[in-house]
Amino acid sequence: MELNLTRVDYVQVGLTSPRCLRVVPNSAPRTQQKVVVGDHDGVVQLFTMKRGEMQLGFKAYAGKSITRLELGGALGTIKDKIFLSSGNEVRGYTKKGKQFLGFDTNLTEEIKSMHISGSDLLVCGDYVYNHYHDCQDSNYFLAADKINDVITLPVEKMKCLIPILACEDRLLRVMRDSEVLYSVELPSPPSSLQLFYNDGGENGDQLLYGTSDGKIGLVQLGRGSANHRWVCENGSGVGNSSTSRHGGVTCMDHHDITGDGIRDLIVGRDDGSVEVYSYEDGDESEPTLRFSMACSESVTSVQGAVVGNAGYDEIVASTYTGWIFGVTSEPMDRNMTSESGVVHISQDSKQKIQRLRTEIEELQQRVLRERDQYQAATQSAFPGISAVPFFSVNDKMSLNRSDASYLLSLEVQTAIDNVLLQSDVPIDLLDVEKNSAVVSYSTCDPDSGNFLLATYRCQANTTRLEVRIRTIEGQYGTLQAFITPRLQPKCCQVRQYHIKPLSLHSRIHSFDPNRPNNTLTLKGQFTLPEIHAWVVFCLPELPDRTPAGEQAEFTFVSTFLDTQLQCVYEAGEATFKSDNISTISILKDVLTKEATRKKVRLDISCDVSEESVVHALQLLHPRLEAQLLLAKQVSLIEALRELGSHESDTSFLSPEYQHIVDNADDLQAQYRKQPCHLERLYGMITDLYIDKYKFKGINVKSRVPQLLEILDNYGSLSIQHLINFFQAQ
Repeated sequence: MELNLTRVDYVQVGLTSPRCLRVVPNSAPRTQQKVVVGDHDGVVQLFTMKRGEMQLGFKAYAGKSITRLELGGALGTIKDKIFLSSGNEVRGYTKKGKQFLGFDTNLTEEIKSMHISGSDLLVCGDYVYNHYHDCQDSNYFLAADKINDVITLPVEKMKCLIPILACEDRLLRVMRDSEVLYSVELPSPPSSLQLFYNDGGENGDQLLYGTSDGKIGLVQLGRGSANHRWVCENGSGVGNSSTSRHGGVTCMDHHDITGDGIRDLIVGRDDGSVEVYSYEDGDESEPTLRFSMACSESVTSVQGAVVGNAGYDEIVASTYTGWIFGVTSEPMDRNMTSESGVVHISQDSKQKIQRLRTEIEELQQRVLRERDQYQAATQSAFPGISAVPFFSVNDKMSLNRSDASYLLSLEVQTAIDNVLLQSDVPIDLLDVEKNSAVVSYSTCDPDSGNFLLATYRCQANTTRLEVRIRTIEGQYGTLQAFITPRLQPKCCQVRQYHIKPLSLHSRIHSFDPNRPNNTLTLKGQFTLPEIHAWVVFCLPELPDRTPAGEQAEFTFVSTFLDTQLQCVYEAGEATFKSDNISTISILKDVLTKEATRKKVRLDISCDVSEESVVHALQLLHPRLEAQLLLAKQVSLIEALRELGSHESDTSFLSPEYQHIVDNADDLQAQYRKQPCHLERLYGMITDLYIDKYKFKGINVKSRVPQLLEILDNYGSLSIQHLINFFQAQ
């Protein structure tokens, strides 16, 4: 059955954080429900919709920015009590607006995530998890990496409290009191948690997670281990091509939108997508995408409910800039009738249109009055009332493992005029299909340390911009974004993003010792916090906080080449292992430079494996071969098209050339999406060659032209020629 859902805007509040909108449940099914929302202005308000008009239930001021809003109540009863976190305080309100709880948690960190289960309150800062029972401190845990979300399995089914922490290091930590019972490894950092079917399934032990790179997965949490049921990859589903990708998951809910008696999965994403998935075979297989809608702002909350009109199910959603809207199953043309081709609007709709016109006229008159007052004040004897307006920017730069690129997303609470990107290291800007902005490049002088100047000019009412970037490992520095909104007087905010030496490496949890690994060992008078700070400077996805204990261990994989890196360090000694000698070379150079800057003397030893060089070349071979073939095919497209324009029958072409003609557009699109990809592969092979002999104390830069000549004439049989060249002294 096809879903026909229509967006209806309700109200705009202040900026909202994820999971700060909830729909208060009713005892009677399919009756209109109340919506409660909290914003960054510290305002919490509850409203209902009556005949298309918002009816305010209550409005309260919490003081600081509201970071999370949850519903709670006694176990086994309707959850209609409103709890919100603001700063390090938790407040509770009834649905009539009476405050019954004001609890100061005394946490040193601001509360970022929260969950309510009966009389149990779970709150998390960036790294700290606290459990309170009847507002009494019960359990505490300091996580090794940032905590993105917290939830508990249903106590009614599990007969005990089982909290789960979603952490940035790609782990779900299943808690028992103040200890980690066990950890569940995930393919990506989890960003949002939701109970399966909102109740954990039949046994209450099934949990959904959404990740920062758009995956959705279901795990079944046993007593001592977890069972992965399925993972829905980003871009999969009906109607999605393999190349279409959505943003990270910010929120999830379950509600029967399709009307088949089975709850559907509702997903909100940070790129503005609202999706509905249906479970065809219960929890046995991944769900199927049934509906998708895109808005221009990141979605912070989604809830299935009945809000606009009784009897019509809908999705209530909030966005970063505070828009509250519904995606409803109610036919929008039911207030219109057609007779002989003439459309008649109902009396209620006419009244709504007239009220909107009156409101717009009043706002226009108010703007004119304020503008006149401002002009008069600036022309007075004491000018200078003009001030730089403050505007919030929601930005994120995350590594995408599938194509070894970074996605920089910039979202502003008002319309963006332009964004200027400046980098002091070489980077590539890749195409983003969703962008409607016009990009222009300025000439740069690399000798002055300026490698990129690009300006994105946005269309009117654009509040969100995405930029995809590919970096070069070994080249590290700073990328700056100068964001100019459509505000008067003109102003700009600058955001900085560090490009790290090993920027294309991503965290994993397993290391293969059977690969031919190179080893770098450092010894010196450094502390654990010092060596951890140096490693954080070199590698992404690491916590700034120094790990607990006397030793730290982290494992990475190269998203571009699939080589691995293991970092094990403690006070006075650090060991790094990798099957890519270039990775070890970059680490050696950067760590030596950092130690010299800190005036720390290091004893450095390297154990180089000759087999690792051949191993790396074999990993590069299929990528190089594929890119060379793609470049060759693209270069032949124009000639084949010109030949086809003079020949009515092209059946005489070979199968290879016929394939190029039939798939010309796809080949060109694929080539445009990966600019400079071939040059990057050439650069990696060249660096590998130079680094191999650098550890032997031999300078081979004079032989690089011979290497490039081999690569230019590279074919399916050239891998052995390349290996022989590397091994020749």
